[in-house]
Amino acid sequence: MDKLEVLKRSDLFRELNDEQLGLVAEMCTCEVYEPGAVICKQNILYDKLYVIEDGLVGIIFEAGPLSQRQLQAVSNFETFGWGAVIPPHVFAVSCKAIEKTKVLVFKGEDLLDLCSINSRVGCTFYRGIARVVTDRLQAAFMQLLGVTSQD
Repeated sequence: MDKLEVLKRSDLFRELNDEQLGLVAEMCTCEVYEPGAVICKQNILYDKLYVIEDGLVGIIFEAGPLSQRQLQAVSNFETFGWGAVIPPHVFAVSCKAIEKTKVLVFKGEDLLDLCSINSRVGCTFYRGIARVVTDRLQAAFMQLLGVTSQD
């Protein structure tokens, strides 16, 4: 699948028009992670944002050196690593490939520069970030309450 198609279907960039998506597509690279690969580590300063083209990534909270808990998982067309564009740019969780995963990778600084130059893209981009964060928080609250889609 080409970059534009992935971005059009992504939870973060889907509201951008074709011209704006073209600008964004020029900024990303593709990477592939094998199962078990740690993509980003909790409490580390990080500058990359990811959109999954194909695969599955676990969102893991590390409560201590021997205690880890997978909070959520993200898959095709979903975003992780938004800490790259929200200060202080430190990831609150670790992210680990559960299966072979192909991602589009953005440097946070490049996205921030685009947002400051093009206010329409910036506004739409940050609305997308807010939507992704809201959806993840809602899923986390439901998980905390033990609510499932069958309830």
